[in-house]
Amino acid sequence: MMESLNAYEYYAYENRPKIRWPNGARVAFWVAPNIEFYELNPPPNPSRKAWPQPNPAVPGYSIRDWGNRVGHKRQMDLLEKYGIRGSVSLSVALCDHHPEIIAACKDRDWEFFSHGIYNTRYTYNMSEDQERAMIRDSIETIHRHTGQKCAGYLAPALSHSEHTLDLFAEVGTELFGDDAGFYTCDLFHDDQPTPVQVRSGKRFISMPYSLEMNDTIVYAVNKVEPRHYLNMLKRHFDRLYEEGAESGTVMCIPTHNYQISCPHRIKAFEEALEYITGHSDVWVATGREIAEHYLANGYDDARTAIARQNGGQR
Repeated sequence: MMESLNAYEYYAYENRPKIRWPNGARVAFWVAPNIEFYELNPPPNPSRKAWPQPNPAVPGYSIRDWGNRVGHKRQMDLLEKYGIRGSVSLSVALCDHHPEIIAACKDRDWEFFSHGIYNTRYTYNMSEDQERAMIRDSIETIHRHTGQKCAGYLAPALSHSEHTLDLFAEVGTELFGDDAGFYTCDLFHDDQPTPVQVRSGKRFISMPYSLEMNDTIVYAVNKVEPRHYLNMLKRHFDRLYEEGAESGTVMCIPTHNYQISCPHRIKAFEEALEYITGHSDVWVATGREIAEHYLANGYDDARTAIARQNGGQR
């Protein structure tokens, strides 16, 4: 049992080395559409039920099916309108179940990163070897269907284990060297990219991925109305934009095609995108592009600063 989260060291927000985004942008902005596949009757996991209802869980399953039938296209069209290439948090089983969605994303040069195989199969109670096999399967599947070397990872249904980061870094290196497996979205602890410690010693970072701005948390958990979500997104951006004048920040909007794309919600999302992209000093990028820039231009300075803050220990 892990007694503390030792993937990263304390790193005070003030007095950090400055992050500079391309062309002097204040904010690096990315959208992470979670495109997922939920099984109607998945194998049981003793730590977590996939559905609150007995089988068949028609309401939960069918709205998610609506997302892949209808909502995905609606969101894709909107992102394309504002020049945003999605970074897909992908349940890789979708490659077999809905290859047409994969093809549409690939045609638009969207990024794909791993969100496990099914969003109804959790990391909980897996052995390290089982989790390694699942991660390897997901990375290989993305490469086989898209040609991309998967750079990022978000555990399925956020079911993170004490080995997840180490395994993703290791498997990415085994398969593709340093071109894959170098950022995680599973840590929600910062508004800038930050170094992460993995046992292989690989250069590895945490990418800001906001649960507070996640549409499922907003709508399904916190029961927020669309107009209020619009205000939340604008206020979130305004603060990051203000602070980004001193050192570059990151804003991520994690979305789900069965949430954000509902007819009564999509307009508020569009107004938020229009507002954010209407600022000239915003870098609209993918997760991989942000991570690569930080690894090349900010990572080493950050490691030095962290060692200094923690008494020279790394």
